[in-house]
Amino acid sequence: MKRTHLVWSLSVLAILTSTGRPDVFNMPSGQTSVQFVTIGDPGNTADPGTGSFYGSVGYVYKIDKYDVTTAQYTQFLNAVAATDPYSLYSPLMATDYPSIGSNLGITRNGNPGSYTYSVLGNGNVPVFDVSWGDAARFSNWLQNGQPTGAEGPGTTETGAYTLNGVMSNIELFQVNRNAGVTYFRPSEDEWYKAAYYKGSGTNASYWSYATQSNAEPSNVLSAVGTNNANHYENDSNGYTDPANFLTSVGTFASSPSAYGTFDQSGNVFQWTDTKYSGPGGAGFAFRGGSWYGTANNMPSSVQLVSTPLGEDAFVGFRVAMVPEPSTFALLGIASVGFLIWARCR
Repeated sequence: MKRTHLVWSLSVLAILTSTGRPDVFNMPSGQTSVQFVTIGDPGNTADPGTGSFYGSVGYVYKIDKYDVTTAQYTQFLNAVAATDPYSLYSPLMATDYPSIGSNLGITRNGNPGSYTYSVLGNGNVPVFDVSWGDAARFSNWLQNGQPTGAEGPGTTETGAYTLNGVMSNIELFQVNRNAGVTYFRPSEDEWYKAAYYKGSGTNASYWSYATQSNAEPSNVLSAVGTNNANHYENDSNGYTDPANFLTSVGTFASSPSAYGTFDQSGNVFQWTDTKYSGPGGAGFAFRGGSWYGTANNMPSSVQLVSTPLGEDAFVGFRVAMVPEPSTFALLGIASVGFLIWARCR
């Protein structure tokens, strides 16, 4: 009786913690894993200070504590991109930073059908040169349980977003987040709230920067400064890290948002899944500023828009999630099973 309960309990836990395939939630030692922080205070007021009233979200959700890193994205590529028909890999990932004096990125080796990918330099920096479509396909991969297999339905083309091979700006702009999914690009409101809302209630105000400050952050490379971010300050002070340009996610350990996210101001801009169209064209919003620009790009008042296929050395992304009720239920069952075994002892 005791042994039966123990085996049953451990079997359920094994289902939850299987490591038989790539797992960005449990990266190897020394590499940053995908970690989520909870964004509470559902039904909070929007920010009237921006003039556009962003930031109101009516439900509890989670968002990645950090940007997706080059090491995490490399796991994704090695899982699905042996052929890479949808260009999840950009050659710029191997050349943008080495070409300007650093040694960061992702390299590709082999031939179509047998491509393999490796981290170049520090794998804890944000991934870059990713389009909105790339970020959506990464979300689909998470939604589908991080499978290993060719890009297609069940790996990259279905899940959080129904893509089915679309590769043009026009087609990608028509894509919407599917209902009831777990992993996805944050909307602009979801991203904005995680970055700037002060929390601890539904009628709190907003910070101007995602470092819990209304004052422009310093660009000093420090883990202890309480209002620091990776950006270009001026001709005298220059870049935060002139040798590498990018900094490891979470480097500014004492400059989090109120909810505990890092680098929503500076390092790289981040895609959202909110659409805009106008005289200049149609695209998706991205926010946050970067190492390349000044602090003028980082405050809550700044929103940029790019076409879905846009790629740049200073644009990356993070993921958000709403946990499935069934996940909580399964965890509860596992806990009950363990308690039953413990009581039977």
